[in-house]
Amino acid sequence: MRSSESKIVSQQKLKSLVADHKKRGQTVVFANGCFDILHVGHKRYLEAARQQGDILIVALNSDASVRNLKGPGRPILDESARARLVAALRAVDYVVIFSEPTVVSLLRDLLPNVHAKGTDYSADTVPERAIATELGIQIAIVGDPKNHSTRALLGSLRKAPHG
Repeated sequence: MRSSESKIVSQQKLKSLVADHKKRGQTVVFANGCFDILHVGHKRYLEAARQQGDILIVALNSDASVRNLKGPGRPILDESARARLVAALRAVDYVVIFSEPTVVSLLRDLLPNVHAKGTDYSADTVPERAIATELGIQIAIVGDPKNHSTRALLGSLRKAPHG
């Protein structure tokens, strides 16, 4: 079994790995997110994404990207810690950190077979829908209903009595 550290790779290395997997006829699935404070919804999303194929790549937003998306005080965990936690999940084969506002350039570069998004999206609202269609990448909406979020978890922690 590979160590979780070895699952964290550069985009350049990942491009080569994806090409090798596709040559072997394996279906490559791509998922992405911030994964700040890993929770059960993240686990279920990634396990469901993995069920769409043979290899699961997770693109993780960089710290700067999370700050731009989520606002001040985020991320809670730095990108290195978040990458290690996501890589430790059995369903995940590779983790790559990205800084762009969307994963469009990663989809273009890696050309996965499937782009998995959580149930907070529909096939019509996936931000990368147009590029996925252009590149022939299937979109799969996976995971359980979106009733888990880091924002809600942080809110309940702030309200909890201390002592």
